[in-house]
Amino acid sequence: MEPPAQDAAPAGLTSLPSWLITQTAMHAGRLVSDGLAAVDARGYHYRLLATLDEFGPASQATLGRRSGIHFSDIVAAINELADRELVNRAPDPADRRRNIITITPAGRRQLRRLEKQLAKVQDELLAPLSTDERDLLTHLLTRVLGHHTRQPA
Repeated sequence: MEPPAQDAAPAGLTSLPSWLITQTAMHAGRLVSDGLAAVDARGYHYRLLATLDEFGPASQATLGRRSGIHFSDIVAAINELADRELVNRAPDPADRRRNIITITPAGRRQLRRLEKQLAKVQDELLAPLSTDERDLLTHLLTRVLGHHTRQPA
């Protein structure tokens, strides 16, 4: 029997689902960041554009809640998108202290590009799995996450 590699984690650790999920999440995060950086974007850009595309115009606070982006990061991300003319920001007619953010046609085109890039990243991440295995993994992770966030899976 060969001795384990010096940098190998102990078997008791590598058999824990929490360890496997964490390691996979870190790898997935790197792949997503690198994939989006290759098209001059960040994860926040995708999250905001996808949220606006699905739910329509919203205040910055609502966008933060829906996209899971912390309030301290949302303004900078919206500024980046507005500078690229991917979103419009306008005062809310009902409350002039609040801005309403709207996706632009250019923002929708960028969202489609980001979706294609993320599809490639998903393929790279899940390369060793068949289509059925990918669907099962997604289903199981959705159930686990839903249980812990109290959302139906």
